[in-house]
Amino acid sequence: MILEQLYDATNNLINQQFYKDGQDIIIGRTPEVSVKISNSGQIIRKFKDLFNRNLHLFLDGKYLQFLNLFKKIKGIDENYINEIYQDLQLKFHNLKDTDNIDIVVLYAIVLNSLISSIRDIDFDDALTEINKRVKKKKKISDNKIQRELDMLFMKNNDNVSILYNLSYLDTLAESFNYRKVAHICKIQKSKYINRIVNIILDINN
Repeated sequence: MILEQLYDATNNLINQQFYKDGQDIIIGRTPEVSVKISNSGQIIRKFKDLFNRNLHLFLDGKYLQFLNLFKKIKGIDENYINEIYQDLQLKFHNLKDTDNIDIVVLYAIVLNSLISSIRDIDFDDALTEINKRVKKKKKISDNKIQRELDMLFMKNNDNVSILYNLSYLDTLAESFNYRKVAHICKIQKSKYINRIVNIILDINN
C-alpha cells in the first residue's frame, strides 16, 4: 500500500508542469505550451525508475545512500548531494515535532529537493547564454538583464517555462545517454533563448 502511494508520488511529482504522460510531449507552465520530443517518455521512465527501484533505502531512512544514487545525473556531484542532504536534515528537524508525519509527505520533500537541484543545473547555463546573447546585440548591464528576467519569471512567461523544462530534459537525456534527444533539446533551447533575448531587447529599445 505504502509502495503504491510512493510510486504515485514519483509519477505525479515528476510529471507535474513538465511532461504529458505517454505522449512524448514536454509542456511548460501549462499544457498549452508544449514541444513534442521523441523518446522523451523513455528517458523520464528511466528517471522515475531510479526513484522507484530504490525506495527501500528511503523507507529504511538511509537518505544519504538514496541521494547518492543520483550522482549518475549530469552535474550532480558529491557537493550537490551534501547540500541537498543538509537541506533535508534541516527540513526533517523542523518537522520532528509534527505528530505522525506522513511518509508520503517526507518522500515528496526528498523528491522535490532532488528535482529542484537537477532542474537548476542546465537552466543556469541557459540564463548565462541569454545574458551573453543580449550583450552581443546591445550594451546592457548584468543587473538590468537580471531585472528583466526576474520580471519574466514573475509573469510566468511561457518562453521561460518551456526553456526551464527543455533544460531539465536535456540534463536527463545526457545522463541516460540519449544523445539524439539531448541534441534536439539544445536546438529547441536555442530557439527559446533567442525569443527571450528578443523580449529583453524590445523592452530596452
